[in-house]
Amino acid sequence: MVVNTCYNFMENLKYFEILKMNAELKDQMKSDPYNVSVISNITLNQFKEVLELPLREKGINAIVEIGDYDNIVQDSIKYKKSNLVVIFWEVCNLIDGLQHRIEFFQDKEFNQLIERTKLEIDIVIKNLKDTQLVLFNRFTSACFSNNNIDENRLDTLKNVLNEYVALVASKNIKIIDIEKTILNIGLEKSIDFRFYYSSKALYSIDFFKNYVNSILPFIISANGKSKKALIFDCDNTLWKGVLGEDGFDHIEMSRETKNGQIFNEIQNIALSLNKKGILLGLCSKNNFEDVQEVLDSNPDMVIHDENLTIKKVNWIDKATNIKEISEELNIGLDSIVFVDDSSFETNLVKEFLPEVTVLQVPKKLSDYPKMLRDNISLFYDLSQTKEDVNKVKMYKEQAERKVLEKTSNSIEDYLSALELKVVVKKNDSSIVPRISQLTQKTNQFNLTTIRYTESEIQAYLDDENVVIYTFSVSDKFGDNGVTGLCIVKLDKINSVATIDSFLMSCRVIGRNIEFSFMNFLIKELRNLNIKKINSSYLKTLKNSQIKSFYNNCQYSVVDSSEDKIEYVLDTQKHKPNKVKYINLEYYGK
Repeated sequence: MVVNTCYNFMENLKYFEILKMNAELKDQMKSDPYNVSVISNITLNQFKEVLELPLREKGINAIVEIGDYDNIVQDSIKYKKSNLVVIFWEVCNLIDGLQHRIEFFQDKEFNQLIERTKLEIDIVIKNLKDTQLVLFNRFTSACFSNNNIDENRLDTLKNVLNEYVALVASKNIKIIDIEKTILNIGLEKSIDFRFYYSSKALYSIDFFKNYVNSILPFIISANGKSKKALIFDCDNTLWKGVLGEDGFDHIEMSRETKNGQIFNEIQNIALSLNKKGILLGLCSKNNFEDVQEVLDSNPDMVIHDENLTIKKVNWIDKATNIKEISEELNIGLDSIVFVDDSSFETNLVKEFLPEVTVLQVPKKLSDYPKMLRDNISLFYDLSQTKEDVNKVKMYKEQAERKVLEKTSNSIEDYLSALELKVVVKKNDSSIVPRISQLTQKTNQFNLTTIRYTESEIQAYLDDENVVIYTFSVSDKFGDNGVTGLCIVKLDKINSVATIDSFLMSCRVIGRNIEFSFMNFLIKELRNLNIKKINSSYLKTLKNSQIKSFYNNCQYSVVDSSEDKIEYVLDTQKHKPNKVKYINLEYYGK
């Protein structure tokens, strides 16, 4: 089975099947609701279920609400506290029958329409400035002017409005090119004019299915579910041919040959992802020395050792190797994408490691680059930071730490030998993207797992009753960058602080950094005349290992249920247990 895109499971489903599957998944959802509001000036029949189903299939408990027809400005106030707002704003329906009336507008009337719409755009953007994520569809005239040779006024109108939206959009707004969806499936499959003229329902269910594919990466990233690692087989996957049979000189990946150019393109696509912080690795049944020779000496090889974070080149089954990759990189199996040409190997991994996303090289080799490009969105990240760019270096340094750990007599000896240094900063506005990214992507050591956008983080930084502490971790092997944060809400009148979020990257788990930071935090808050600290642990599928963290920091349980534990700590009574091998420095404002 060839997987063309990770989101295409709805492609052949009838609407009643989508309804049935969506209802079944709704009953299985246990996580907090992810509230999605859709505001529009057209009718959006069937869109609710088509959006809910793939999100629920990804473990996101989506609750989609469609706003009132042609009520965008008012609905932008009504739904501003939603996790996500999607905006369908169609030029053809700015005024009833605009698509055929606009050519008869006087210049003054045309310009008034532009100015009125710009004003409404301003109001909507202002109303939604604190919404976690807003997906704003570009205005399109394709439905009514795609066959025009010259640009008409409808085209001019949509171009002017699109330029304006791009100019004034805030950071929480992502602009969606809706015409790409129309291009993907064609205008005839996208639009059903019968329903447009009868009820202003412009788009078909086929359009909605494909449109959802285009916006899922944004939503998945906002929910911390982006993929982190791309793992390749070698033979007939990174190059054409079987190394053990054809030999070093007869495998193909040269851009000068018919088949080689395809594998050259695959490697370049992978390398472009690597430059954005995606981890690359090998999982291949081969002799290690033979593959290493190709990496070191083949002039057509684009990917080299410095691009690879991990290599499992041996004769062990691939499910076992991928499980080890997950453990050694300290990432979840659901963060891995595996590419192989063999049906046997792909089916093996699917059966034993269903969390792994598996892509099989198509039988028609010319489809291979498209298949990989179609799945690039799996790795989409709403925020790009310097830590992402340096990931390969950081993970290689982590491998050196593993070697030291194995040769140390005890864990204490190992941690002491690391020469750990933690640098804490307060309200560092220069790293807003990284702060947001940590909240969106950190799952294992995350006490509350609340996701925040950049605009929400900035709003906290502007609030004198909220403090954000971030910390970076380094040791003698290198710098891990900003790997932890704590968001604290202050009630200065009552001398109470509440820990809203406390999280730490999996890269630095296991070094007792969290205890060193907590000692600092309690002392810092006590210096701010805080006498009581409230905190909580919210259970998720991935953070069970830190359930007892606050207990271990001398917090007392106030209330407890299966999914939540609430704590309190008296700062005056706290007795710090200093972590001797960690040097903590604080740069506060």
